[in-house]
Amino acid sequence: MDTLERIRNYMQARNWTEYRLAKESGLSQSTIANMFSRHTAPSVPTLEAICKGFGITLAQFFSDGDGLVELDKEQLAMFQKWSMLTPEQKELLSKLVDNMK
Repeated sequence: MDTLERIRNYMQARNWTEYRLAKESGLSQSTIANMFSRHTAPSVPTLEAICKGFGITLAQFFSDGDGLVELDKEQLAMFQKWSMLTPEQKELLSKLVDNMK
């Protein structure tokens, strides 16, 4: 899978437009639009900004999903809090997050 296709998959999973990706990543709309219209892979700094917008690390972006993924500090803290919840609390929190989409 190429980089642009992976970005599109992340956008589709979140139901994001190019405008929303630009807003969340702090990049200009023209940067995002040109990347897709010209079919050019983003630079590393641009990809880092996009990943930050998605709330993932570069390692997670390039992960195939079948290996270990390194969490950033914020994700690790959230995971630690999650692991202390009861099953009922996890279910309620999951429903809350689903409704926030």
